[in-house]
Amino acid sequence: MTAPGLVLATDLDGTFLGGSAAARRQLYDALSARDDVVLVFVTGRDLDFIRDLVDTPGMPRPDWIVGDVGTTVVDGRDFRPLAAIDGEIARRWGDAGQRVRALLADEPGLQLQPTRFRHRVSYYYDPARLRPETVAKVEAAGFDCLLSAETFLDVLPRGIAKGPTLLRLITAQGLPADRVLVAGDTLNDLSLFQTRLKGVAVGNSEPKLLEAVAGFDWVHRSAEPGAAGIADALRRFGLH
Repeated sequence: MTAPGLVLATDLDGTFLGGSAAARRQLYDALSARDDVVLVFVTGRDLDFIRDLVDTPGMPRPDWIVGDVGTTVVDGRDFRPLAAIDGEIARRWGDAGQRVRALLADEPGLQLQPTRFRHRVSYYYDPARLRPETVAKVEAAGFDCLLSAETFLDVLPRGIAKGPTLLRLITAQGLPADRVLVAGDTLNDLSLFQTRLKGVAVGNSEPKLLEAVAGFDWVHRSAEPGAAGIADALRRFGLH
């Protein structure tokens, strides 16, 4: 592979997997035709989902996967953890899953997600019932609390999220920061845009995300949804 001309670090649901079938096919074919692309999936999804996804015919295989809202980093070819980053995440988490579940056991408006994650605890939440005191309790206990899509509440190791983990990956792999495009559509992608890397909030983005990035002149707010929004941003930033 030549030196990367593009490092596409993209969310999945609503972003890389969003938009029309024709737009997705056009983007995937364009990426697959290039020999200078490093593809990074940056997602809240777990590795089992991504294993099934990359086996789908026509789906580009990522070089790297930043999964579980930034708490997992693996090689996209063999799904082996990137030890240096994984170890730091594990140290910050400290096997805290049981402690977090106990902390939030009686909080209103929360439903524990059925999947058990390695370095995070995740809930569905009811915006009408979630108390600000619940978020404050999580943060006072030494964790970060991330709300997104008016649906998901993630308890994460302090200082760990999609954006910070992506920056660690870029540094560890010596990737060119000026050739990176980050893409997302919900508030759990906000930390990607806070990196100040070139970015696109695709056309179907959560309104709260669009509000949060309104002053970020390095983020393109595309009118196009999903994959078409990514393609739009590649042209805008001269990365196509």
